[in-house]
Amino acid sequence: MSFYHISMSRKFQRSLFINPSKGGLWKSCALIFFSLLLILYGAIFLWPVVPATSNVDKGAAYKVKITPQSGLSAIAGQLSEQGVSTNVVTLQVAARVLLVGSKLKPGTYLLAPRASLGNILLQIARGDRVRESVAIIPGMTIWQLRNLIDQHPALIHQTKGMSSKELLMTIGLNYPGDEGLFYPDTYIFDPDDSDTSIYRRASQAMQRQLRTAWEQRDPATPLKTPYDLLILASIVEKETGRSSDRSLVSAVFVNRLNLKMPLQTDPTVIYGIGPKFDGNLRKTDLRKDSPYNTYMNKGLPPTPIAMPSKESLLAVVHPAKSDAVYFVARGDGTSHFSKTYKEHESAVDQFQRKRNSSTQAKPQ
Repeated sequence: MSFYHISMSRKFQRSLFINPSKGGLWKSCALIFFSLLLILYGAIFLWPVVPATSNVDKGAAYKVKITPQSGLSAIAGQLSEQGVSTNVVTLQVAARVLLVGSKLKPGTYLLAPRASLGNILLQIARGDRVRESVAIIPGMTIWQLRNLIDQHPALIHQTKGMSSKELLMTIGLNYPGDEGLFYPDTYIFDPDDSDTSIYRRASQAMQRQLRTAWEQRDPATPLKTPYDLLILASIVEKETGRSSDRSLVSAVFVNRLNLKMPLQTDPTVIYGIGPKFDGNLRKTDLRKDSPYNTYMNKGLPPTPIAMPSKESLLAVVHPAKSDAVYFVARGDGTSHFSKTYKEHESAVDQFQRKRNSSTQAKPQ
């Protein structure tokens, strides 16, 4: 065979086979790797694993729940038990390929019917889950709050029917009652969380706010304990029609406590009547003795009368500089403040009696 034929034969062989000496093997391996990766990604994102039909009443999604502190194996088992077509090995491989193995978050998820494993893993890694909420409103009473939580459809009701004492023991508090102990805020939670967790979170938040406010108190305050602060803040909350008056309302009650005057505030009497109060406070109610009748008893009532806001707590420890010991509602949400009973009577005539002779001035 001539030199020409030998040379052409070698060129032909190089055109058919990869020459390892020039990186051909590396290119071949890379091509195989990326081909397999493409197939794997295709299987992860194209193969449906979620059932086609919803398991939610009147819904268009498939509901699954992943419990806290679950590893990949546990998550695979939970998904499989709830009807998702996956297993431990498949899920572990897919999670690692997508680099989300350590990012999967617990919670309740609404998955698209016929969604792929890749799509649901990315959704769980984002934490794109169902969230519920319950809002505690400033001025809400404990029976209003307990009814709200008892009726919430997304909570597991562990405390329903518990007495106040049992509820306090459950969340680790020791107070005369459960009124006023839960901080007004919106609490976000996962469906099927327990109502105990809401009470615990709200009580811990109130304890933090109460400690912060108590540390700012004037040494000359007539309040003896943080619980006294909580009680007075709840009265300020119920007596304040406009936030700008909050510190002045607080000043009136602090001044009355310093002067050993009865607080004479309607909201405490109303609280003593309880949930059966019909909205009409009568003179007979003001003359009926009870621990919450601050017309007949000096000092603070035995417990708070509502859930006070942070603003009311701070208003009590930072009352306005005022000598006022009376105030009366003007009818527009604000109050008129007076230093003397004569001035107060004039304000009552101006703002209350001429408008509605049956309306009670607060306090007297």
